[in-house]
Amino acid sequence: MDIERIHTPVMLERTIELLAPALEAEGAVLVDATLGMGGHSRAFLERFPKLTVVGLDRDTDALAIARERLAPFGDRARLVHTVYDGIAEAVRSEGYDEVRGVLFDLGVSSLQLDRAERGFAYSKDAPLDMRMDSTRGRTAADVIAESSEEELRRLFFEFGEEKLAPRYARAIVQARADAPITRSGQLVDIITKATPVAVQRQGHPAKRVFQALRIEVNEELAVLERAIPAALDLVAVEGRIVVLAYQSLEDRIVKRALQAAASSTAPAGLPMELPEHRPQFRLLVRGAELASDAEQAENPRAKPVRLRAAVRVRRPS
Repeated sequence: MDIERIHTPVMLERTIELLAPALEAEGAVLVDATLGMGGHSRAFLERFPKLTVVGLDRDTDALAIARERLAPFGDRARLVHTVYDGIAEAVRSEGYDEVRGVLFDLGVSSLQLDRAERGFAYSKDAPLDMRMDSTRGRTAADVIAESSEEELRRLFFEFGEEKLAPRYARAIVQARADAPITRSGQLVDIITKATPVAVQRQGHPAKRVFQALRIEVNEELAVLERAIPAALDLVAVEGRIVVLAYQSLEDRIVKRALQAAASSTAPAGLPMELPEHRPQFRLLVRGAELASDAEQAENPRAKPVRLRAAVRVRRPS
């Protein structure tokens, strides 16, 4: 496997630019909350010789690859097997109470997409797994087998924003009555047959259903709802957080959390803002930044990315 070919970190230089002012200090710690194969972490460790990275990932395959790639950095790279809502416990287990930087690169990784046997890709026939941590939890096949038609409809609509959710849920329930749906190819075939020809011309009909199943299997949105506030609590004064999101549901959660952290808590009508009500963070980018046209052309996985960032300006009294 050519890791350099399949794994090109998204918006790497912009991420470094935003986090750099917080990472120059002696003893600086960066949490790479979504380590993957270590592409972002390796770049940071190379760029900042005094930096320690605490890398988190639930995927044991990714951790094994990252551990090998980051081995030359010795104790400066500390890897923890955990879901990123366990960020506080992971950081404290490494002996730190706060950190200078946090990076989230959300969504499915290159490794998970490119290893057909993981079942994430609708373009490759494989067992319907989709677990980011293949050692535990329900698979996508379990969700398909155990969910009612109503539950599938809600799942596809809420997590996939799929307009044809009722049609797909009904087709799946009818198909599984004849035979278990255990492979991605089976599911793609069912969805394709249930999709009007005119809609098929607008893109792969299974894309949103596979997104919804992946989010459900890995509890991605619930985990993210817990993880961003926990990460913000860890950031030291003048420390920074950068988040890369790849679909609107993730980005909405990130946007709300960062905007709340960067807003005054003063009650409406108060004649003046007291110090304890002042925002704890300041947003570093206006809205959400996109990857450049050049990067999108070179790395297709950069096309949907939305980057948001903030710096801590004070801690509560």
